[in-house]
Amino acid sequence: MLTMAQIYDIRKLYFEEGKNISQISRETGYDRKTIREYINKNDWNKPVPAVKTNMEFSKLDPYKSIITQWLENDKKAKKKQRHTATRVYNRLKEEIEGFDCSYRTVAAFVTLKKKEIFHTEKEGYLPLEHPAGEAQVDFGDAQFYENGVLHDGKYLNVSFPYSNQGYLQLFYGENIECLLEGLKAIFEYIGGVPTRLWFDNTKTIVTKILKEGSRNLTEKFMRFREHYGFDTVFCNPEAGHEKGNVESKVGYHRRNMLVPIPRFQELRKYNEELLVKCNEDGNREHYRKSDFISKLFEEDKKNFLPLPATEFDTAGYHIVHTNGYGRFYLNNGLHEYSVSPKYANTRVVIKVTSSYVIPMDENQNEIVRHKRLYGDHKQQSMKWLPYLRQLAKRPGALKYSGIYNIMPEDMKKYLDKCKRSERGKILSVIASLTEKNGFENAAQTVTQVLCYDAVDVDSLISMHRHLCSEIRELPPMKTESRIPRLKPTKTDLSKYDKALKKWGKRTC
Repeated sequence: MLTMAQIYDIRKLYFEEGKNISQISRETGYDRKTIREYINKNDWNKPVPAVKTNMEFSKLDPYKSIITQWLENDKKAKKKQRHTATRVYNRLKEEIEGFDCSYRTVAAFVTLKKKEIFHTEKEGYLPLEHPAGEAQVDFGDAQFYENGVLHDGKYLNVSFPYSNQGYLQLFYGENIECLLEGLKAIFEYIGGVPTRLWFDNTKTIVTKILKEGSRNLTEKFMRFREHYGFDTVFCNPEAGHEKGNVESKVGYHRRNMLVPIPRFQELRKYNEELLVKCNEDGNREHYRKSDFISKLFEEDKKNFLPLPATEFDTAGYHIVHTNGYGRFYLNNGLHEYSVSPKYANTRVVIKVTSSYVIPMDENQNEIVRHKRLYGDHKQQSMKWLPYLRQLAKRPGALKYSGIYNIMPEDMKKYLDKCKRSERGKILSVIASLTEKNGFENAAQTVTQVLCYDAVDVDSLISMHRHLCSEIRELPPMKTESRIPRLKPTKTDLSKYDKALKKWGKRTC
């Protein structure tokens, strides 16, 4: 394509100097069709630029399949827990040695691929000014894998608008225990308490918004607030911009801390790691102020309240009434938990944390410990050990206790085959196996023993060792070719037969 200066020269040679197209072509070296085009051209408006929709991204070719796979995997994740262009770029730098493409190239490709896979919208937040020492609080949605099990969880975000420092803690759900445990963990990690905390009107702590703008709060939260001494501010309904810093931080934490979907063995340890990661995240420049977040956070800390001398118990305590099986219900009857046959048809104190439901005896000692159930559907958590121990003491009452009916079918068949005199021992062994490796493994052992029609204690113990042993069976060892092989020989056993007959005659 010719420049305007070159086009001007062509038109000048033709219109002012009177040269024909052939002469101009010989003189300039331009093609005759090109010269004719510019001589006859009448419209000199510059075309409106168009956005390129089919970019090649040739430098990104080695990484396109990886990026596409990440974005395809995001279909299985919630919308707010998908890769952004920044997260894709950072992962490529972290995980691929020698990656040297620019952020703009990656961002353009990610935008193009996202349009093919799904549509996304960006939200803007109104920046607010807050004095040092204040914090904002909010929950976000996030999935995570614990021991290979996928959870639709929540994460608590605490952000400090003055410095833009933020922290998060991951939970199975959103309730008062999650909120208080998360705040307590963050307060203890940063070594102080914010002077004022901003909240929305979550039902976790706000029971009613009054006409004059004040709030009725849950007693548990008010006790927590008084214990730590901070002040509270609640946003107006439908006014999330009033705590815009934490609204933005919720998204930032999801994109940078929870993408891809986290996988870990224990939630408690992972939350400890998250606090360290959040602290390290402060080693970057503030988006508006010309200083590092970590340095600005020191100003926040100077205004913090000191931690209280007495530890606050964030657990909830409730008195429940058990049924004839020694079980009770929570969450409007949807979640059923066991205690022990000893505590059937009685009142029991239970301790509830974000992760566990713990029935306690009259001396406040733990009877059993359940993983807390989440979700608005019927679920059951059964701890068999107390029931098995009780039945082992009174095996004759097995079929009249009601516990027999809720046992797995294979276990009922197995106990039916056992002699009455042996049932106590069998139940005692099953209880021991349950205590050692869990009821599921004990039940599996019973199922396997049934296949062999064995009902004795030794077979039960032997099968359990075989199924639950950590020692793996090794394959046959292959011998090297240099080791000589023994030739098979026939052994004459007649001499042994004669000897055995003589021995038999002597003993008769």
